[in-house]
Amino acid sequence: MKCLRYIIVIMICLVAGNEAAFAQSDRISVRMGNKYYRQQNFDKAEVEYRKALGKNPRNTQAMYNLGCALLQQQKDSAAIVQLENAGKAETSAKRKAMAYHNIGVICQSHQMYGEAIQAYQESLRNNPDDNETRYNLALCKHLQKKQNDNKNNGGGNDKKDDKKEQNQKDNENNKDNSKQQKQTPKDQMSKENAEQLLNAAVQDEKATQQRMKKAMQEPRRRQLQKNW
Repeated sequence: MKCLRYIIVIMICLVAGNEAAFAQSDRISVRMGNKYYRQQNFDKAEVEYRKALGKNPRNTQAMYNLGCALLQQQKDSAAIVQLENAGKAETSAKRKAMAYHNIGVICQSHQMYGEAIQAYQESLRNNPDDNETRYNLALCKHLQKKQNDNKNNGGGNDKKDDKKEQNQKDNENNKDNSKQQKQTPKDQMSKENAEQLLNAAVQDEKATQQRMKKAMQEPRRRQLQKNW
């Protein structure tokens, strides 16, 4: 009887030892993946994180880091899947918030504002003090409203404005052509210089507006891509 008990104890110890070795093995793969990630070798990092998940499918650190590695490779759809898995399985509220924040960033970059809003809201539920997520949420709501307004208007106002502007330019050109016949060469040269300066100013203004528009639409990316 004592011998039997001894054998059972040995078997339990062996099982526990195997599980510990198995767990240690997936952590080693995560550490290797983190090493490659820091070296910006994201494809090799992806391989190591997948190895870790193969050994331990419940490893939320591997899920999240795999999502970040995929994001760095512009595999956005696959990245969202892994980040969602991490967000659902993770017990730490802060890490949940990080996962959903990154999902929001991906959706926002594709102008999927509805999905981005949902992700940012979920992130704030887990980390209400995150001001950058709150900023991105407000920006997405603004951009979604603007996107919906453009769809409802069908872009008609822009086309009308462009046509009106073109008609004005044509009228001005016709007036300028009629005046050129009465102008002296000196007056004509001055007018050409003025038009060149005006065109240059208009181009600078357009470039400035485009930069401002791009800056408004770009989400504030926190450095959440770094590994856990």
